[in-house]
Amino acid sequence: MRPDTPAEHIAEAERLIRTATRYPEDQEPLLLQAAAHLELADERDRASALYDQLLSSSPSDPHLIKALQAANLWEYGHEAEARALIAGIRAASPKDPAPWEVIAEALEAHDELEASENCFTQAATLLIADSTPLTPATTALLTGRHRVRRLLGRPHDDWDMVADTRHIGPIPLDELHDPKRIWALGSDDPAELRAEIARLRAELGDRRAALSRPFPVAILHWPQRELSELLTSYPTLASEYASHEAHLRDIETALRALAASGTTNLGIVTASVPSYEAFAASEKTSPASPSLLAEYATTLAARGKATPWPPTPTSPCWCTSGKPYAECHGIPSR
Repeated sequence: MRPDTPAEHIAEAERLIRTATRYPEDQEPLLLQAAAHLELADERDRASALYDQLLSSSPSDPHLIKALQAANLWEYGHEAEARALIAGIRAASPKDPAPWEVIAEALEAHDELEASENCFTQAATLLIADSTPLTPATTALLTGRHRVRRLLGRPHDDWDMVADTRHIGPIPLDELHDPKRIWALGSDDPAELRAEIARLRAELGDRRAALSRPFPVAILHWPQRELSELLTSYPTLASEYASHEAHLRDIETALRALAASGTTNLGIVTASVPSYEAFAASEKTSPASPSLLAEYATTLAARGKATPWPPTPTSPCWCTSGKPYAECHGIPSR
């Protein structure tokens, strides 16, 4: 059961903090999750302390952490500090869309619509080129920019048109971002509220359906050293993995069978024992449970950790042998 009340969010945050202490190599994602739970519990000072802790430890994604810190600080009265962080992120011009989206939405949430539009536009100018395909993350930037520009009453430009065409929901983006519709959520008229709730329910159903599709069907890959450690720690999983060579062969066989059945968007996620144990702790399940393996693979894929399959014939094989795929697991007879 997922946390719902402030007390449950605090308990989940404290569990994640304990897990991060046990697995320092997974500290960053675990503490980010813990901070999110603390924000949901309105324990914003504690969340801020976690962001500070992460920033002091040479994190892999400092700009995103600073963006989350800025949004959190502004929510509990530290506006000047939040603005300074936002200015620093914009000056650094990170190449990852995520921090841009966080700071632009923080500005929007505090009615800084001009600044929010400028931030979205700066990010789009930096990250979106004519020859670069849009990703879900860069599309989200254009969608946010579209929303803010509608609130400002701006006429559509080329990027707004792109956002319109990329939108796949049942309600057009122009209607979804209609300022009157957004303001209706604050209306005292019960009829307006009921109509808006009905629209939101329809969109939520579509969003849930969309969330079930974007991640690849992913197969779990254990490097040889990790598989050896896994089976030493959890012998019951030996029934799933006869040997490392068989494990690699089974991955390729499973992916080819899925492709032959018409399944698209296939991928491989690389596992590690500490990460798997941290996931088991977060799910309150024993790592020795074979049923947890598929959930772990799905979660890694959902976090963007999947490598698309198949590689091109001349690309290195997914098994990390160093050989081209066509000379390794890409050989048809294997």
